[in-house]
Amino acid sequence: MWKKCIKTVKTHGSLENIKSYLFDPSYTSSIKWIVIAIEFVLNLYIIQKVRYTEIDWKAYMQEVEGVVVNGTFDYGKLKGDTGPLVYPAGFVYVFSVLYYLTAFGKNIKVGQYIFMLLYLVNIYLVFKIHERSKKVPPFVMLLQCFSSYRIHSIYVLRLFNDPIAVILLYLSVYMFLKNKWVVGSIVYSLAVSIKMNILLYSPVLLIAYITKFGIRGTIKHITYCALVQLLLGLPFLINNPINYVQGAFDISRVFVYKWSVNWKFVPPNIFVSGYFHTLLLAIHLTVLLCFTATWIKYLNSYAKMKQIEHDLKPQLKKKKININMDISANLFLLPMFSANFIGIMFSRSLHYQFYVWYYHTLPFLLWSTPYGNKFRLIVLGLIEICWNTFPATAFSSALLHVCHCIILYGLHRYRYRYGSIKKNR
Repeated sequence: MWKKCIKTVKTHGSLENIKSYLFDPSYTSSIKWIVIAIEFVLNLYIIQKVRYTEIDWKAYMQEVEGVVVNGTFDYGKLKGDTGPLVYPAGFVYVFSVLYYLTAFGKNIKVGQYIFMLLYLVNIYLVFKIHERSKKVPPFVMLLQCFSSYRIHSIYVLRLFNDPIAVILLYLSVYMFLKNKWVVGSIVYSLAVSIKMNILLYSPVLLIAYITKFGIRGTIKHITYCALVQLLLGLPFLINNPINYVQGAFDISRVFVYKWSVNWKFVPPNIFVSGYFHTLLLAIHLTVLLCFTATWIKYLNSYAKMKQIEHDLKPQLKKKKININMDISANLFLLPMFSANFIGIMFSRSLHYQFYVWYYHTLPFLLWSTPYGNKFRLIVLGLIEICWNTFPATAFSSALLHVCHCIILYGLHRYRYRYGSIKKNR
């Protein structure tokens, strides 16, 4: 037995094999459970040794307490220490469950362990998506998992609602990649019901629906999404529909300047100006339109490839032939992640917890640019520095925008240089 173990270690522990595990994207699945096991231990250590900091958890509990204890279904009357409830109904249901699991929000340690499990689920889903794309080298994902203090903090030291929305988003993306579109649409809508930032993906998802199902099919899937929102919000809509819609889907909300990560080089009076917000929205829509033609091309190709895969599957199954067309996943992932990135890039304000909105998509985006690996890693490192600068400064905010512009320019160049998605080597 020992001889077999030693032989296995020698075989898989050779320098050549180690290089493959670290640099070959096809080996992503091989390191998944190793990373999750290390992350499990690391998160336990963080929970035990690093002090929890109260930011929004108490306010979350106060907001849902109005529903579960007082039976209040008027959104205008649901408030916490940080202000009125500003998230859709899915948030209320999820955090009501957490309210009871954590002894009415008082047992913070239990909440931290729950968020640790959520973090591990998030890592698992990210790996599953990368397994499909076969684009990002495994060593990059290793660096990402272990190097970000901010991400671990958002999950297990702050207990924000953003991670829950992002986990559901990644689950929906994975369902779409597996051709389970109905499930994907429902889960996507559930993600939106936790936090509205998930709508940043919606322009590309709409194109994906149209290219895959046509107009009638698109209406059907939009109906699935709408029904989820309607059912979840029904108790609040019945009580006071105006307060619910205005509270849960308020797009005119003004953010606090001191918490902004991305606009500290802008004077406060400009930051709160409606003209500034309108300008950002106009630039956001313009950039989306610049990429739309390319995204339509990619998603048309994706729909055709998935149809071919579906048509060939029964024949290949009979002949016991395996076919791997998962590289087509890039045709779907690049538009999806790019749309979210563009929305974040021109966001009115980014707070520290918003880092999870795109953190795990950054390697995919950078490895979809024509830059070299060293330069890509430098950009990732600089972005990490910007998000870990507290409080944010004019320099850190400006540097973050420079990094974002570098990525955007790389994505712009990529579509013209290559013309179609190709596997990075």
